[in-house]
Amino acid sequence: MVVQGVFLHDRETPVQAVTEAGPGWWIMTPLRTSEGVILVNRGFAPADRKSPAERPQGQIEGRVRVTGLLRTSEPGGAFLRANAPDAGRWYSRDVRAIARARDLDGPVAPFFIDADATPNPGGYPVGGLTVVRFRNSHLEYALTWMGLCALCLAGAVIVWRKGPRSNRLVEGGPQ
Repeated sequence: MVVQGVFLHDRETPVQAVTEAGPGWWIMTPLRTSEGVILVNRGFAPADRKSPAERPQGQIEGRVRVTGLLRTSEPGGAFLRANAPDAGRWYSRDVRAIARARDLDGPVAPFFIDADATPNPGGYPVGGLTVVRFRNSHLEYALTWMGLCALCLAGAVIVWRKGPRSNRLVEGGPQ
């Protein structure tokens, strides 16, 4: 997805993250577009770059173009941790709660965008860390179905070799 607008840096929200780069924060920044506001996960910042003052070059001014993945909101919090907006502790990217806590006016999109790997000035936040990989289990599935087919064939051969059974009465049994 590609959107254009102006970042509202004064309303950004750091959300706790654990990535391949280690622990840190997703930097969720509202983007004002002509249709309303969209939250953008601009990328990852380590703990020492959580504050906007520690990454001033990354606070891009003026109109920007953002390319990324459209993602659904993550309401509530993380496993065993609820978001605490009043305390400024965020564990999930809950679009509605962030919009309410940051007083975002106008229509706010019910989704967010994970920015691509286009480098930010100063290097932070680091975008493009969202990895979409689908498990490739095709060989397992093929072997499973071939095994099931082989068992069906073996069962059919056994039934065919024995031939049809006749209903014989057992001597002394009911007539």
